[in-house]
Amino acid sequence: MGIPPLVSPGPELTAEQKARYARHILLPQIGLEGQRRLANARVLVVGAGGLGSPALLYLAAAGAGTIGVVDDDVVDASNLQRQVVHGVADVGRPKTESAAETVAAVNPLVQVVRHDVRLDSSNALEILADYDVVLDGADNFPTRYLVNDACVLLGLPHVWGSIYRFDGQVSVWFAGVGPCYRCVFPDPPPPDAVPSCATGGVLGVLCASIGSVQVAEAVKLITGEGEPLVGRLLVHDSLRQTWDTLTVRADPSCPVCGEDPSVTGLVDYEQFCAVPAPSGAYAADAGPGGGAGAGGGPAAYGEVSATELARMLAERDRGDREFELVDVREPGEREVVSIPGARALHLDRFRDGVAAGELPEGVPVVLVCKSGVRSAEAAGLLAASGRADVANLKGGVLAWVRDVDPSLPVY
Repeated sequence: MGIPPLVSPGPELTAEQKARYARHILLPQIGLEGQRRLANARVLVVGAGGLGSPALLYLAAAGAGTIGVVDDDVVDASNLQRQVVHGVADVGRPKTESAAETVAAVNPLVQVVRHDVRLDSSNALEILADYDVVLDGADNFPTRYLVNDACVLLGLPHVWGSIYRFDGQVSVWFAGVGPCYRCVFPDPPPPDAVPSCATGGVLGVLCASIGSVQVAEAVKLITGEGEPLVGRLLVHDSLRQTWDTLTVRADPSCPVCGEDPSVTGLVDYEQFCAVPAPSGAYAADAGPGGGAGAGGGPAAYGEVSATELARMLAERDRGDREFELVDVREPGEREVVSIPGARALHLDRFRDGVAAGELPEGVPVVLVCKSGVRSAEAAGLLAASGRADVANLKGGVLAWVRDVDPSLPVY
């Protein structure tokens, strides 16, 4: 299904522009007019990470006139395996700063607009309103739903990409022309039901495969050529090296773009994709039977800080304290970094109800994951089974590295 071009042609190209974009101009479907549309286009890239990196590079190379990039994060060494817009020298720098510098080196003829903020309900409409098309490279569900709803309200198409391990997906959501993201994914998954790349890993080059498709879709939308992925979901399996196409349709009952929408403004997307908050306050000095589980109700559990846990482990090593430290992460995560003395017991065993029987009775338990979210779920499940003295390590392994042993790697 063809779509009229999103962007009108800009001024006549200069000799420098003609020389740079000659291989585009030679394509009958683009030509001088299509390149002028690209030069006049304003494209926003949400996230300067795995998908944003190739998207930014290829948008710049293609000559997209104004490229916005929104990200509030800084470059980390663990990003470099896939986020090719950044280099070793950029570690610690704002991602937007690093990305803008790299884009300028690729093509000084394009303008980069930095948005050094976290996109949320208070700023999304104002930021997105300045652009013709949005490329969504977000790595979390609150931002995905936020971008979708903002694009629907503004009448913008957005090119969505998603990656995990060896698999990727791409589509173009364009309410009024085809489905929006909510038509196909009406409800966010339960917290941690879909692990992030930070916990499950991702093949670095997969980002290039999906990100380059996103740019191709943006170019087609801008120039009005070809058949954009409106109403189609492209699914890629890099291990089998296959690409499959699924037909998707607009939902008349969609809450944001349907016939009688109930979502007429941006909402709190963190709450919409809510993660339950921890309950109780763990008494780090309590012996068996004296922690937050005692008297706190069947689902009550508490928290310990990384420094509290370090003291508890030292006391356990001296024989002055007894407790179980349980790591609920994936095996690969534990191979990157682990807290000494932790026992491995995957979160799924808590979900299945098996873990409670595998832990010694009457012994306090402290649970740990990467950042404290999955271990909080495990703590709640264990406490709900009737166990007392259950606690969660606040901030997870990342807090341990930050506050106790900075020599350990992070991921």
